[in-house]
Amino acid sequence: MPAPTAPSSAQRRLLRQARQMFVDGICAGLSELDQTLLDFLVELTQQAGTARQAQSRRDALMRYREFHGLWTERCARAWQEALIPHLSSTYGQTSAGGLHLELLSDDVVENKLLASRMALTISEQVHQPFDTLRQCTRSLQDQELESRDIFRPDTISLHLVEQWTNAGLPRVDLQTVVDPLQRKLADLLQKHYLAVNAFYDEQGVAPSDLKSRVRRTDTEKGVLSRNTQPGAQSQTMGWHSQYAGAGTGGDMPRFGPSSATPAESRLGRMVPAPAGMPAAFGPGGISPMEQQRQQAQGMVGQLHQLLTSAAGPAPASMALAQALAAYRMQAIASVDAGAGAGAIDGLASDAPVAVVQLVSAAREQSIELKQKAETPAEKATIEVVALMFQSILSEERIPVAVRIWFARLQVPVLRVALAEPDFFSNLDHPARKLIDRMGACAMGFNSTAIDGSALEAQVRRAVQMIEQYPETGSRVFQLVLDEFEKFLAKFLTEKQTTARLVTVAQQVEQKEALTIRYTIELRAMLRDMPVRDELRDFLFKVWAEVLALSALRDGPQHMDTITLKRTAADLVWSASAKPHRKDRTLVIQSLPSLLQRLRQGLALLGVTGPQQDAQIKVLTNTLADAFQCKTALIPQAQIESMAKRLDNLEDFISDTTLGDMPLNTENIEMLLGIDASSIHVVADNGTPVDDAMLAWAQQLPLGNWYTLDHNGVAVQAQYAWHSERKQLHLFATVDGRSYLIQLRRLATYLQAGLLLAQDNEGLTVRATRDALAKLGANPERLLN
Repeated sequence: MPAPTAPSSAQRRLLRQARQMFVDGICAGLSELDQTLLDFLVELTQQAGTARQAQSRRDALMRYREFHGLWTERCARAWQEALIPHLSSTYGQTSAGGLHLELLSDDVVENKLLASRMALTISEQVHQPFDTLRQCTRSLQDQELESRDIFRPDTISLHLVEQWTNAGLPRVDLQTVVDPLQRKLADLLQKHYLAVNAFYDEQGVAPSDLKSRVRRTDTEKGVLSRNTQPGAQSQTMGWHSQYAGAGTGGDMPRFGPSSATPAESRLGRMVPAPAGMPAAFGPGGISPMEQQRQQAQGMVGQLHQLLTSAAGPAPASMALAQALAAYRMQAIASVDAGAGAGAIDGLASDAPVAVVQLVSAAREQSIELKQKAETPAEKATIEVVALMFQSILSEERIPVAVRIWFARLQVPVLRVALAEPDFFSNLDHPARKLIDRMGACAMGFNSTAIDGSALEAQVRRAVQMIEQYPETGSRVFQLVLDEFEKFLAKFLTEKQTTARLVTVAQQVEQKEALTIRYTIELRAMLRDMPVRDELRDFLFKVWAEVLALSALRDGPQHMDTITLKRTAADLVWSASAKPHRKDRTLVIQSLPSLLQRLRQGLALLGVTGPQQDAQIKVLTNTLADAFQCKTALIPQAQIESMAKRLDNLEDFISDTTLGDMPLNTENIEMLLGIDASSIHVVADNGTPVDDAMLAWAQQLPLGNWYTLDHNGVAVQAQYAWHSERKQLHLFATVDGRSYLIQLRRLATYLQAGLLLAQDNEGLTVRATRDALAKLGANPERLLN
């Protein structure tokens, strides 16, 4: 981008006059602001409440009466002092200087956060006159307003908040009066923005134009030039439909006295209540996730219906197509230069201030595009997309570093919305899904953890890829979404500790699934055999697990596994009654080998020492009874059939997941020999759970963040992995703790409210809700 030219002396004089007039005006309005707060506090003390509330309100009123004069005096002085840099004859010229970094106290950060929230509310009310003032000022000084410019609502708010605490008033009192304060301050700023705009108009200052700030390539200039020549209409339509989409006919009715009320009424009926805990299951057993999805689908369908009935589709206009193309070229140029794009460039590194600037810059961008729109449908679409992004960019749970990249998606998403109206009605539109997935995965990180991380880099790469494509449609967003999902599969388990745990968990699931299958097969084999209960219990509860672990480690047809399978058949034969001397001799000869193989199998499970001796004693007692013919006789043919089936047991095992598996920390430590102290194993405890809850547990999206309440301790954990059969689920915290949860137990946690999603709806669904609410309150803004 070309460097801004220094304003002339006449332009600098006008800028100084405009700012001085603005500051003088708001300083004069401080008395009204002061009286508003005083009246509010007096009225508050007269309201009903507890004794503690009444005393707190009286104390706040007394403090304000004591210090309000000092506060207003300090505010006026701070606003006037903020003018000093602007009064310099060299202000606005480029100055050298390094980046200044400093540590901020908690009080400073709290002040900035409170001021930022105030500024967001105020900016929404004053955005139209402020945008005109901003453009006029930019045309005079040939550059955007600086982050600390006294014209900015966030600068005014920050001085006001800082002087409140400097005057000796507690911040908690300011939070008590923040609602009437920001309403009155918004009225005051709007009044004096209009006054400065009138002054600019008297001096012949016009708002700057987007096209004058965008440097185009020679190719772009040629295309735009050809498209504006007479007789080029057919080529023009083909060109701009490539960027903004085409449709057929229709005008939006203007909201006047006759139509405003029906529009508000219709919108009021459309706005649903905020999503909370899903309702109870219906007769069809629909999972809460599916219920929530159906509600969200209905809401976005209402937005689509509103746009269709109010405006209808219409061909994109040439001016808007050119403006969108210009923004894209500017974004590509900024990527090549390693900078941000468009009006989002140069945001302050100070997070609270950056958020205000981010929302303000996105709003300014949409206003400029709306001024280029020529049809009601275009204006309505731009307004709705702008409202949606205003909600997304104001989501405080997402780090600012990620929201800055989200801001750059506003223009690509607008192009999609113009070309593909189903963006507003289809929850599965790739553009929606990409924003939801990236936002949900970033929601659990703070700014320190995410800056420079692989996730932040992937979000940046995704946005830049979308910006690089000459056409922005579903196909492009789908390609980027697929790539992001592949990245997630690696990113969520890339930490060494998590990767090892995933490996262990996979083996645990495979072993337990095999244990269940082997147990079922052994039950089938012994169903008609007269085998003692103690031997049955040993084979079903112990030896089936030995076979599963050996098959997992060495393979089902490995010699060691085959030997252990034959041990089961030999044990059953040895426990059968031995009425003949020959059979008793064989038992005596084979007993040492049999006992050795049984001990090896038990050692494989980690059963050693006295515990192993106890198991062996139960078996040897059974064998002694068989030797004395105190057990039933089992036909030899049955035992031979059992041995043959065991050798090829895998041929008879189904791949179907059967039942639930036992799980414990000892299993994990035994499998890989790792320290499992940081791993919390949450196994099934037999609590009844609804089938719909099980379905919900199996539908949770990877990467999303949850609040997990385990043993009375609530932690923020990311859903990092699930096993192939979704019997095991892994949640990981930022500080390295892991929670390996069995499926049915996970479902019971969801059922009991011990596992709560940090983002119930998704960014774009919540943004749709916020847009509908704002349009319901002010439907005229669709066109204005």
